[in-house]
Amino acid sequence: MSIHEVKLIGRLVVAEGTMAFSFSKPGGFAFKAGQAIRLELIDPPAEVGQSSRTLSLVSAPFEQELVVATRMRDSAFKRALKALPDGASIRIHGPFGDLTSGDTGRPAVFIAGGIGITPFMSMLRQAAKDRSPQPLFLAYSNRRPEDAAFLDELQELERRNEQFHLMATMTDMSKSARAWSGETDFVDADMLKRFVGDLAAPIYYIVGPPAMVEAMQWTLDGAGIAADKVRTEEFYGY
Repeated sequence: MSIHEVKLIGRLVVAEGTMAFSFSKPGGFAFKAGQAIRLELIDPPAEVGQSSRTLSLVSAPFEQELVVATRMRDSAFKRALKALPDGASIRIHGPFGDLTSGDTGRPAVFIAGGIGITPFMSMLRQAAKDRSPQPLFLAYSNRRPEDAAFLDELQELERRNEQFHLMATMTDMSKSARAWSGETDFVDADMLKRFVGDLAAPIYYIVGPPAMVEAMQWTLDGAGIAADKVRTEEFYGY
C-alpha cells in the first residue's frame, strides 16, 4: 500500500444525497476493479475527529482519474470533504481490498444495496472496456429511483455489453416522485432465481449496509449456495 498526495478535480451529484468526487491519478498508480482507497484530509478543521475514510473506487483501472462516491451524511468529515475547493490537495492510501472479480471464467452475480454499488461500477466499466466474455448479473436495490446512484449509466452499460444483465428494484416507491415500471420487491431467493436462471457455478458478491448483507447471506445459504462461493463487503454509511 502506498501514500500519494492528489488534487481534487471536481464533484458531481449522482443521486439524491450522494456525491462523486474525482481526483488526479498519480503516475504509476495501479489497482484492480473493486478495490478501495483511504482518503485523508490534509490539515482538516478541528471539528473533524477521524480525518480519513475508506471508500471504494468507482472509476475503473483504465480511466485517467480516481473517482469515489459516498452518501453525504451530516458528519464533520463529509462536510469538510464537500467544502474542499477544486484543486485542493488530499492524501490517498492504497489501493487495498480483495473484492475483485479475479475468476473471469465463471459467471458473477453482484448484489448491491444503495451506495454498495460503488465497487461494482468499477468492475462493470472495466468489463465493458475489455469486452469481457464473463456473464455479469447485477441485482441493485434502492428505496427510490432518486436514491439509485449511477442508474442511468448502468442501463447504458447493459445496452452496450451483451454479457451484462441488470435488475434494479425500488422498495419504497410510495415516497418517490418518479415513475418506475421495474421491480419493487426486496431481493429474495425467488427473485434471484428468476433473474439469473440456471447459471453454472456462479460467484456471488454482496455489498451494502450490514443488515442487508447479512440478510442476503442467509438468503443464499437457504438457497443452497456454499459460503465459499459468496464474497461480501459491508458499508456502514459513514
